[in-house]
Amino acid sequence: MLQGANVWELITRRAEATPDADFAIDQDGRHLTFGDFRDRSERVAAGLAARGVGEGTVVSWQLPTWIDSMVLMGALRRLGAVQNPILPIYREREVGFVVQEAEPAFLVVPSTWRGFDFGAMAEELTAGTGTEVLLLDAEHPLPEGDPATLPPAPTDDMDSPDAPVRWLYYTSGTTASPKGARHTDLALRAASVGMSERLGLREDDRFALVFPFTHIAGSLYVYASMAYGLTFILDEAFDPNTTIDLLRRENVTRAGAGTFFHQVYLKAQQDLPAGEKLFPHVRSFPGGGAPKPPQLHYDIVAAFGAGVVSGYGMTEAPIITMNDGTASDEVLANTEGPPVMGTTVRLVTLDGRVAAVGEEGEIRVKGQQVTKGYLDPKLDVDAFDEDGWFRTGDLGIQDAEGNVAITGRLKDVIIRKGENISAKEVEDLLFTHPRVADVAVVGLPDAERGELACAVVVPAEGADDLALGELTEHLVGAGVITRKLPERLELVDALPRNPSGKILKFELQKRFGASA
Repeated sequence: MLQGANVWELITRRAEATPDADFAIDQDGRHLTFGDFRDRSERVAAGLAARGVGEGTVVSWQLPTWIDSMVLMGALRRLGAVQNPILPIYREREVGFVVQEAEPAFLVVPSTWRGFDFGAMAEELTAGTGTEVLLLDAEHPLPEGDPATLPPAPTDDMDSPDAPVRWLYYTSGTTASPKGARHTDLALRAASVGMSERLGLREDDRFALVFPFTHIAGSLYVYASMAYGLTFILDEAFDPNTTIDLLRRENVTRAGAGTFFHQVYLKAQQDLPAGEKLFPHVRSFPGGGAPKPPQLHYDIVAAFGAGVVSGYGMTEAPIITMNDGTASDEVLANTEGPPVMGTTVRLVTLDGRVAAVGEEGEIRVKGQQVTKGYLDPKLDVDAFDEDGWFRTGDLGIQDAEGNVAITGRLKDVIIRKGENISAKEVEDLLFTHPRVADVAVVGLPDAERGELACAVVVPAEGADDLALGELTEHLVGAGVITRKLPERLELVDALPRNPSGKILKFELQKRFGASA
């Protein structure tokens, strides 16, 4: 594993160590070597410096998973800028909020992408502000200049107590205004190395990067590639009809990146003729970003001979726990592994006690990867407890070996007649029903009960006649007590998900709650 005092130093060391090895290959067959990545980053840095970008300049960028997006990231780190990647699904409300709060000097967007006019939106949102819009497309390439004109390379040390904030990532903001989490390079290293060591990454790995690069995992992946020398297979937007062919063609060994993606890969494998392998070189299916049904791991192992190796984290603390690829199937299926090195987890019960082994509690965390606080410091009051632990809002249990299993969200507990029902517990069992392809359980308002449990199900092929009684019978057979059984069933073609694969339950509650 290569190391550096900061991310830019690591980029240069990797370019010196393996300059001709591939860093990234995209859906159009374009290759970017580690040497090219460093050199292009420096040329673009020179072009940006001529536009006024330098130490501490805030630059927001809302771009797809492109090689140019990686180059922009490298260029901004060369200049010591504070960079703010924004998910492409965000629109006027979220991007407008970011522009007003973060006050970036530049907002970099594609002119149009996938039918949406990002350029027009950006111009409208920045009107009357100090933010300048930079378009990125075939007619508007990244600005370049002579690297000889650059100031000296950054010398900041991520291990220093006063290491500067270089990264600003906003949370999803699906039910409230987004929150800007501030990170140093140290957070990237802690999370990325924690993930990479548990996965056992190496130079001959070919890792699927098929989710939005502007997710915080994008910068973790870049760090992993610089440290371990692996290659990323990029697709600008995940599409089962094309992405799977890309991963097959490029001999993927690590088929990420979460439950939804794994479900797609599994179905594609099951649709192949007997004996044909979808990903013949696959070593594992890295996961995160959304809960996984335990049965999915066993199904993946049966189909591919390699299983799901998942972790747990969030924008404010990207990789809190991670499974080890050599762990037992039981651990891989039912947990998200133990805390990664340099990270400590504490579970606190709803009545404020430190939870015992196997007892459910809110997951709280300390460590190098935890955010330095939000851009709006008023939000820190509720985010950290009186002892400085970051409150995740997630519920879980921890076994005697330290493995953490996520049991739900504090706000994802359905309260029926004063009693708590874990949505995830019911979801995991419904997922094992052979006629269920995907499922979410949500609480809907109910005058008599307070809330009722509604199972929203994507039926398996040929199961459009699926009925509530069939599902409750399945749950009872699995030992579920009566008070946890869903009272309502809704069949849908697909569940709404964010780019990380997490189900947007608030959309389901809004859709079905009106008729509850």
